[in-house]
Amino acid sequence: QVQLVESGGGLVQPGGSLRLSCAASGTIFRMNAMGWYRQAPGKERELVATITNGGSTNYADSVKGRFAISRDNAKNTVYLQMNSLKPEDTAVYYCNAELWRLGVRYEYWGQGTQVTVSS
Repeated sequence: QVQLVESGGGLVQPGGSLRLSCAASGTIFRMNAMGWYRQAPGKERELVATITNGGSTNYADSVKGRFAISRDNAKNTVYLQMNSLKPEDTAVYYCNAELWRLGVRYEYWGQGTQVTVSS
């Protein structure tokens, strides 16, 4: 049973930084794409950033230049470094991972971690 366990959320003042981590457990296989999504109250879940197992990255326009996604393939772990945080970054952040095995795609989600940006 694959599980994604997130950590690192919390309360931070505008302009501050946080680092989220997400570790995949329960599998010996390296995850393919991994990423972060977020959902603010009353809004749809949206993509924040993704990274392939080769290191190619993709960011939402709203976070470009402020957030950085990275991963440690040996640990099946993905990170999200968030700098210059704004109140509009407040949301529940969800880790996402994709695994392809024998032509079948599997998708996994973490339980979510709250990020609140407020003074």
